[in-house]
Amino acid sequence: MLVIRRMDDGKRSYTAMFLPGEEPRVFPTSDQEHARIMQIFKQDKPYEGVWNDFREYQIGRDAAQR
Repeated sequence: MLVIRRMDDGKRSYTAMFLPGEEPRVFPTSDQEHARIMQIFKQDKPYEGVWNDFREYQIGRDAAQR
C-alpha cells in the first residue's frame, strides 16, 4: 500500500511517499503540487473501491451526519 504524507520543517514543505520494503521518497512541493499528487493517487477524497485515509479513518463521516 502506498502512503502519502505532507511534511513541513518550518522552512519548506515536502511530500513523502512510502511503499513497504522501499526507502521513503521525500521531495519539496508546493501546496498545489501536493494536492495534485493526492488527486492522481486517489487520496484526496473517498472513492468507491479505493482504500485511503478517508475510508480507513472515516474522515468527513461526522460532517455528513449533521
